Amino acid sequence: MGLIKRLRDTEPFSHLPEELFAAFNDAAITERFPAHTHIFNQHDPPTGYLYIIKTGLVEIVALTPGGVEMVVDYRKEGSFFGGTPVFTKEDYTAGARTVRDTECYLIPEALLAEAAQAHPQLTEYFTKAIFSRVRSLYSDMVSDHSDKALTQMEAYPFKKRLSEIMSAPAETCRPDTPVRDIALRMIQRGIGAILVCDDNKRPTGIVTERDLVAKVLAREHVDCKSSVAADVMTENPHTMSPETYMYEATTFMMGHKIKHMPVLDQGEVVGIVTLQDLMRYRSQKSMLLVGSVKDARTIDALAKARSEIVKVARALMSETRSPFETMEILSYIHHRIQHRCYEIILDEMAAEGQTPPDIRHCFIIMGSGGRKEMLLGPDQDNGFIYENFPDERQEEVDAFFVPFAERLVTALDQIGYPLCQGKVMANNPLWRGRLKEWQSRIADWINTPEPQKVRYSTIFFDFMPLIGEASLCQDLRDIVHQAIRKMPLFLYYMMELDFKHKVPVGLLGRFTLEKGEHHKGQLSIKQTGSIFIVDCIRMFLLEKQLDATTTIERLEELVKLNVFTQETAEHIKAAFEAFTYLRLRNEISLIDQGKPPSHYLDPYALTKNEQDLLREAFRAASKLQDSTKRHFNVG
Repeated sequence: MGLIKRLRDTEPFSHLPEELFAAFNDAAITERFPAHTHIFNQHDPPTGYLYIIKTGLVEIVALTPGGVEMVVDYRKEGSFFGGTPVFTKEDYTAGARTVRDTECYLIPEALLAEAAQAHPQLTEYFTKAIFSRVRSLYSDMVSDHSDKALTQMEAYPFKKRLSEIMSAPAETCRPDTPVRDIALRMIQRGIGAILVCDDNKRPTGIVTERDLVAKVLAREHVDCKSSVAADVMTENPHTMSPETYMYEATTFMMGHKIKHMPVLDQGEVVGIVTLQDLMRYRSQKSMLLVGSVKDARTIDALAKARSEIVKVARALMSETRSPFETMEILSYIHHRIQHRCYEIILDEMAAEGQTPPDIRHCFIIMGSGGRKEMLLGPDQDNGFIYENFPDERQEEVDAFFVPFAERLVTALDQIGYPLCQGKVMANNPLWRGRLKEWQSRIADWINTPEPQKVRYSTIFFDFMPLIGEASLCQDLRDIVHQAIRKMPLFLYYMMELDFKHKVPVGLLGRFTLEKGEHHKGQLSIKQTGSIFIVDCIRMFLLEKQLDATTTIERLEELVKLNVFTQETAEHIKAAFEAFTYLRLRNEISLIDQGKPPSHYLDPYALTKNEQDLLREAFRAASKLQDSTKRHFNVG
């Protein structure tokens, strides 16, 4: 009954009649695939089966124009893959490779085709990506824009995931394994660490060469013959998932001075990665930039690193990967630069004899930074949250944090993060305070939804911790949810403010251009396009009291709650992807011309294909606007 249960819980099968589930169950075969096996490759002819994962983990891999294989998605237990060619009869557009031992149900093509005749939604589901106007135009444009393979290779290491470089299977032992046996296995295998696992393959510790030297050989009264793994292991080692990007793992391991990291999927060991493995894949420009940020000792050094981000963006843009990943990588670098700036200013003040008061506090970033959707020209949106300290300590707290915030904001501006025109920054008293003061502000915004207060909320609601006590952020998130529960009408006011603006496409498909002096003959991809998607998705998220960081993660959560169908979500995602791609490419071009990055461009300077793409993306955003308006309209 395992297959039937999975089908009942999965779109597009969940609405099919019971007799079809039984037919699928009778006709399906099961097949096991060892770890790191290609089930099929990109451009292979169809195997004639739809694959549904019973146990295991599968990577969907695709080739860049330069011939480099990239991981573009993961499919876990209960997910399916390989379905589109069953209905289109075309070759596979991507390959499928197992991360660990995997068992799949294989449903025959003939049975699926027969079921689709009576239930055409099956065919529609598997072919919608093929016939999506936005997706098709976007794919063509990105393909046309692909750069030379050398540049692609430079970006590639930055986007590798641990599943692609980890050693698997990892060497493991039991807690009662003698240390002599462990040392012998290390020598025989040529490795520097062995994971200590319980009977359920869950890691309880790690034994490294350093552990053996420091805890056995260097101690006089330790009996090498009687000592076991549990005596010398480092307990509860740091772990990461196979989906983790290499740049994240590198920075984390260097920061924590870790040389070996277990890789876990759903709590089970699937491999191990070493710092040496990661260093092998460092690129000359991309990965070293993160290292230069970590090693920076001055604001000038951070400004230099900030100016190099465009090179990373240019390299990443050369690949036919989703720009959402590029945004997340760029945001990661921006975050690291701002984090390091915070540390430098803190050190400068400490050298002057000024240290922060002993209170829990957190430096937060908001807007695109809080959503991990920063591109090349983000300004500052930041603030401070403090614990609810006694009133008599206010003078002490201000004595440190007021000058600190001023110096921090000034330094960030010097690095290349312009001052926020709306003064949404930590040096503004409105954007720092105790939890109870934040609670009062939020209540004021929500209960008295004047336009400026609503604008503040749209920036603020995307906050996330950058440095300090992250639990304060969760406390603040709870305050936001509680306030909206009491005043759900506030979402209507958010919607009303947003819908005073429309997408810049007329009835005949002509673009509506700016007439003002600064951007005459241009339009803003951000303010008349992507912002509508960001704002609408945020409104639905707040209504459902959900927490998710990026716009796409939020959209996926809303699909799970049936707020959006999968098909609608795909069109929204494709439009947001197109906006992001065009905007980032425009920013890179402007920087290359010695101009500041901007979200304004002349749409008629684009190719015909790109203009069509932009129109379709705007139409998708407009449809989302309309459905959001219908949902939240109280009139």
